[in-house]
Amino acid sequence: MKIDIDTSVCIGSGQCALTAPGVFTQDDDGLSALLPGREDGAGDPLVREAARACPVRAISVSDSGDAL
Repeated sequence: MKIDIDTSVCIGSGQCALTAPGVFTQDDDGLSALLPGREDGAGDPLVREAARACPVRAISVSDSGDAL
């Protein structure tokens, strides 16, 4: 699994960190960030839901080359 965060689009709503706190956090500016060592999603089933919860679609999740 590959997770990409477009920080130029992110508005810092925090929905990703609320939905999948084991993978996402917010940086000092309040923008979405991946926790160290969790760049691959760590098998968390909520990663895709966190991407869907993003109100500005700043998060994309892909495996096999298909982005969500």
